[in-house]
Amino acid sequence: MSSLFRSEEMCLVQLFFQTESAHNCISELGHLGLVQFKDLNPGVAAFQRRFVKEVKKCEEMERILRYLEKEMVKSNIVIAATKEKEMVPCARDVLELESTFEKLEQELREINRNHAALRQNLIELMDIDSLLRMTEDFFEEAESLLTYSEPPSEDSVSMTVSSHITSRRNSNSSTSGALHLSFIAGVIKQERFPAFEKVLWRLFHGNFVLRHTEMQATEELQAVRGAVKKDVFIIFVQGDHVREKIRKVCEGFRASLYSCPKTLYERKQMSNSVMTQMEDLRMILRRTEEYRAGVLTRAAEHVQEWGSKVKKMKAIYYTLNLCNIDITQKLIVAEIWCPVSDLTLVQSALIKGSEQSGSSVTPVLNRIQTQQTPPTFNRTNTFTEGFQAIIDAYGVGTYLEINPAPYTIVTFPFLFAVMFGDCGHGLVMTLFAVWVISQAESLRKWKNELTDVVIGGRYIILLMGMFSIYTGLIYNDCFSKSFNIFGSSWCVRPMFHAHGPWQNETLHEYHHLQLNPFVPGVYSGDPYVFGIDPVWNIASNKLSFLNSFKMKMSVILGVSHMLFGVALSLVNFVHFRKFQDIFLQFVPQLIFMLSLFGYLIFLILYKWCITLRSETAPSILLLFINMMLFDYQSEHVLLYRGQKGVQIFLVLTAVLMVPVLLLVKPFLIYRTRMKTRHQVFRNNLNDQHGTDTRSSYSQHQKDEMVSMGDIFVYQAIHTIEFCLGCISNTTSYLRLWALSLAHAELSEVLWRMVLQVGLKISSGMGSLMLVVLFAAFAVLTVTVLLIMEGLSAFLHALRLHWVEFQNKFYEGSGYKFTPLSFDSLLKTQQ
Repeated sequence: MSSLFRSEEMCLVQLFFQTESAHNCISELGHLGLVQFKDLNPGVAAFQRRFVKEVKKCEEMERILRYLEKEMVKSNIVIAATKEKEMVPCARDVLELESTFEKLEQELREINRNHAALRQNLIELMDIDSLLRMTEDFFEEAESLLTYSEPPSEDSVSMTVSSHITSRRNSNSSTSGALHLSFIAGVIKQERFPAFEKVLWRLFHGNFVLRHTEMQATEELQAVRGAVKKDVFIIFVQGDHVREKIRKVCEGFRASLYSCPKTLYERKQMSNSVMTQMEDLRMILRRTEEYRAGVLTRAAEHVQEWGSKVKKMKAIYYTLNLCNIDITQKLIVAEIWCPVSDLTLVQSALIKGSEQSGSSVTPVLNRIQTQQTPPTFNRTNTFTEGFQAIIDAYGVGTYLEINPAPYTIVTFPFLFAVMFGDCGHGLVMTLFAVWVISQAESLRKWKNELTDVVIGGRYIILLMGMFSIYTGLIYNDCFSKSFNIFGSSWCVRPMFHAHGPWQNETLHEYHHLQLNPFVPGVYSGDPYVFGIDPVWNIASNKLSFLNSFKMKMSVILGVSHMLFGVALSLVNFVHFRKFQDIFLQFVPQLIFMLSLFGYLIFLILYKWCITLRSETAPSILLLFINMMLFDYQSEHVLLYRGQKGVQIFLVLTAVLMVPVLLLVKPFLIYRTRMKTRHQVFRNNLNDQHGTDTRSSYSQHQKDEMVSMGDIFVYQAIHTIEFCLGCISNTTSYLRLWALSLAHAELSEVLWRMVLQVGLKISSGMGSLMLVVLFAAFAVLTVTVLLIMEGLSAFLHALRLHWVEFQNKFYEGSGYKFTPLSFDSLLKTQQ
């Protein structure tokens, strides 16, 4: 139990094991997950370490595995999960694994290259097929135009020059008589065609016939080529010189040019040949894809296992770089931090690793003494790791410092529930947490940052929901409605005539009536069994009553929480044997808080316990202010006899604790240093080197005077922070009242303005409207009250723990224990 409330006791151990068994020994320690290796070569750069080549090989294998996983995701191939824990391959198996990865990568890249080439060939054949089918009409039209041509008109010229034209059917020619026909055919991207057409016109001034049309996109073409729109074009020109110039323009616009026969028979023959080649290419592509899928499927059965092995090997080689090797290259020396309670497990793991490697020498463990501060290790499980993460986010605890996480398991969800008190909302949150807990494994597969946060804090959400149900029952609040489970302690009937002052006419004359508890039968004399009486839900002064109740409750909870934090500092002082701090820090702080804020709690509870008339009852706030100002006038009403003397004594006591906190500890430190310095000086005067001693003593005196100044400043800051912090922290706990009030009022607004409206509709469409309004009510409840208000209450509860509670005893100046753990590596991989 001590390890639960305090970090584990750690020790520094020196290990000696043979080089041939190092791989297996470190592997067993990695499976154990309780050892942190210390770097014995801090001055050596990473690229100069002994096993840097092996680490780079592992990184290269990780790159290949990432490439394989990427190809598998692209091909929709499911990666098989690892069923058993794989053993870490030994050093001689690394070469075989590396060779397997290289062969697999080379084969897959070769398949991808061939597949890409075949795919490109198929696209070209599809373009040629579309070209042959769509240009047949162009040939007939061009021959007739070039045989009987007329000069182009101004309208046709302007249409050719316009950049807005994307498809044309008019010709551009300036020839006369029969000419020798030459043409160029190809395919160009549709977005480039307007600029392409404009360049042709400016260069050749209409001495050509251009025809184009959009290529019909079939499903197969879209699957192979993607969503790229292309145009088929054919240009009829005269002369080879112009033809070559146009070809260069086409190359500049990255148009694909294809040879097209001149006769109809040759074009049909070519079309049949293209169709045959396309069928052959489709078959080869299918075979290639099937073979590629087979290679990836076989690899998918082992890729997660390979990934685990590579990560483990990389961790082992990285760990070996932290160790030293003796001159004979046969012995490895390492230093590790491990929990004292687990030394036996560590030794057993080393012996097991040595036996697996066949080594005849048993590893040696030597526990060594050190002045270094050990890392902080807090054992956690699935339930407590979320709360420990909240503490570590503030700061990793100092070594052997008391751990706030066990107390946070109770106080954090409780303070959250005080601000979120509604048993209906708490029930929804609890059911959500139960669902997340039951579906945790399937939700982890989403690999989403939001789901990772929810899964990590699922038990925090569960406790917050359960505590919210509890505080909701205390507030008697469920979706802004109250329960009358045990029967109200108040009764209205006795207020009517003949026993009471009310008559039937009274109900019509007054909008607000007040129950008189002194009328027999109106108040039973016993409070409601659990929580707030449901009669307050219909009272007109409900808000005033709840304000007063929740404000005082916030002060009581806040001061109690801070006093608990101060009490935990005593545990730290006793453990670290700082008995001086117990009397000079803990006791004055406790007296200061109890004299002022502990007395404030007493006033609240005392006023609740006695019977007072509302007209004459004194205000707690005014009593406390007058107490601090020593203002005791005759008209001020006090709660009990002798209150003035008690309050003066408590204020004076609190004031006297300030100089104790400020001055006593620094003066005691100064006195101790002076005694030590005089003793050292007296002993050194008997030595032969008196002059050197006096000069060193003078320098030492200056250093001590500087350090004493720092001590006085530090103590002054600490005292001011504590004294003023007690006031500001107590005020900060009033957020419990403010957020609780805001949550209750928002819930009531949603009820009155949304759901209650639907319940009052009595027309024929009332049922339909009720369904719509209930859906709106549910959506607003989840988004506004559960998510937004829940997040707000969570952050405020977090602040109360970090600032108001933990600063009373928790330093958080340590560094975290990061052991070699294969389980953590595999979780990171997943």
